[in-house]
Amino acid sequence: MKTFIKHCSKWAVLLIMAVSACEPIEDRMEMGGAIAAEQLDLTATLIQVNGKNSNKVALDNRSPVLSNWDYGTGTTQRKTDTVLLVTTGENEIIFTGLNPDGTKITKTLTVNVDELTFDVPLEWGYLTGGSERTWVWDDTQPAVWGNGGYMGSSKPEWWALPVADIDGQASGEGAGAKMVFSLRGAKLTKVKAGGQEETGSFSFDMTKIITLDNGSVWATGKLTTKGVTVLCGKSPNEGGAPVYEYDILLLDDGRMVLSYPEPGVGPWGTAWFWMFRAID
Repeated sequence: MKTFIKHCSKWAVLLIMAVSACEPIEDRMEMGGAIAAEQLDLTATLIQVNGKNSNKVALDNRSPVLSNWDYGTGTTQRKTDTVLLVTTGENEIIFTGLNPDGTKITKTLTVNVDELTFDVPLEWGYLTGGSERTWVWDDTQPAVWGNGGYMGSSKPEWWALPVADIDGQASGEGAGAKMVFSLRGAKLTKVKAGGQEETGSFSFDMTKIITLDNGSVWATGKLTTKGVTVLCGKSPNEGGAPVYEYDILLLDDGRMVLSYPEPGVGPWGTAWFWMFRAID
């Protein structure tokens, strides 16, 4: 009888321990109620420098929701943060809040930047026009694509194709094709002559400068695309492999010249060149 009681006591202790182990260590927080977009308490305040609105903006969410701020070229999930805008004029900042019940609410805040006081690549504005901008082959040039010398040429010089011959290399990407660079989400959309679209993203690294022995700058930075290439964005001597990284030889308010060196080449080795112009 004592043995039976002893065993029962042992199992009772084990059962108590098992039940205790299943209990949560922390008390669960009860979900609060959802709020509507018009109840959001948000501010996006431009930092002033010398009496002008700079491109640095302070974001502040004082609402009981989780934060996601989309400021065009990036996002932040902090309740308060300071970020840089990349274009002058009107900029939209889109806030998406997540309520405790899982519902989402959105509000757009608009700020007006007077000047790019804090350094950002001017190329953002050139390429996107501050919102979105369309680029096509620069048909004012005798050749728009082809090869030439790396760190030597500034345009197609050896095998040089006009717009009319591009379709033979990349179907639908010659005359009538275009690229749309959008600031929001840093999105690149390639639209073929027949209307088919391919979409990806792009970014800059303006620290990747290439300087020649004489001290002159050959490339001012690098443009990288993801998920999509520029028009006829391939390297024929590499089996037509897609090209996603381009040296920027020129990018201003109306023209863009890009280049890509074949792997391992030095000065005057084979590089490929693209000539584009903006149409809006």
